[in-house]
Amino acid sequence: MSILTDYIKLPELLSPAGDLTRLKAAVDYGADAVYLAGEEFGMRTAASNFGEEDLKKGIEYAHKNGVKVHIACNTIPHNAEMPRLPAFLEMLEELGADAIISADLGTMRMVQKYAPSCDLHISVQSGICNYETARAFYDFGAKRIVLARELSLDEIAEIRAKTPKELEIEAFAHGAMCVSYSSRCLLSSYMTGRDANRGDCAQSCRWSYSLMEEKRPGQYFDITETDKGTYILNANDMCMAEHLDKMIAAGVDSIKLEGRAKSHYYVAVVTNAYRGALDSLKEQGKDWKCPIWVSEELNKISHRNYSTGFYLDFPKNSQTYENAGYVRDYSVAAIVDGYEDGMIVATLKNKFLKGQEFDCLEPKSSPFKVVANELFDEKLSPIDSAPHPMMTIKIPFERPVKKGALLRMKAE
Repeated sequence: MSILTDYIKLPELLSPAGDLTRLKAAVDYGADAVYLAGEEFGMRTAASNFGEEDLKKGIEYAHKNGVKVHIACNTIPHNAEMPRLPAFLEMLEELGADAIISADLGTMRMVQKYAPSCDLHISVQSGICNYETARAFYDFGAKRIVLARELSLDEIAEIRAKTPKELEIEAFAHGAMCVSYSSRCLLSSYMTGRDANRGDCAQSCRWSYSLMEEKRPGQYFDITETDKGTYILNANDMCMAEHLDKMIAAGVDSIKLEGRAKSHYYVAVVTNAYRGALDSLKEQGKDWKCPIWVSEELNKISHRNYSTGFYLDFPKNSQTYENAGYVRDYSVAAIVDGYEDGMIVATLKNKFLKGQEFDCLEPKSSPFKVVANELFDEKLSPIDSAPHPMMTIKIPFERPVKKGALLRMKAE
């Protein structure tokens, strides 16, 4: 794998957007592009997703800020859905979507027919693991491939070396991992009737299971089990923030963050952290080390234990057997609306008392401390607590704080 030179062309930072609020967070906190889905044909039915009006608003907001919009149209559709697809694709063409992400060959052909101005991206659902498949999709008309998560960095470097330079390579760097191959899974459909390949995964791999083997003496299964069972299929989350230089050296053009079903807070924090990591890499070149604050930020979002997946070596410590729960160390106390007369003006999300210390995160910057030694309501009356969600609060502070900043407090 090549060594980074002093001049580094930064890859695209691609952030998830489950709805319009999260799209704006991704844009404001430093994404170069966002990916999202309409109300059909996307792989995350649990997210709010975008109706036509929100798609229009979202694309306009992103383009106004120089950010591209990729639309996930990457389910494995059945016959009954196909007649509705042309009108959806024509709408995306008319609204000015930059790219459409697909996994199904028939859908890809329809993208080329009904949305010819949109770039064709090949979804991770297609399971691209080798250069011949990558070249085949390029010959088919793809502008970009999203590689399977089951690849090492050396394998990615070989794909880059043996494919046309015009073919862009996108790879996941952060977020939930799937125990199935590149997200193609029948477990949910078999157990619940909810088809994971059509965006309706019940996350059956996160459930507690008990393992029983009756007729295989001498074959040992290294699992940890309690009377509550064991989470033998529960994959840890991916985090490659400290290894972005290696991803770039392997030839990755787009760093993708998972999380269309995650919160506005998650999108803001993870986008900001990876933006900071990439910008510092650009600054430092081959001597780069990921800033400490980036790793700290990624531990302030709700997450499972982190791993580097298949990138650096065959996965080790990549599953959590004890539970399927998330680590949640911080919560959002308020969202900043502006700065007036020496005070932060914010909308309350979670109650707190006067004297509370906050970890404040502004768009495109490292976090800093804010302490509510004094606290006022919207009429400037002093208050000892902020108990009501959506109430306006004011906190004296020595400098302006950007609109959209998050005031966070450590969970008790």
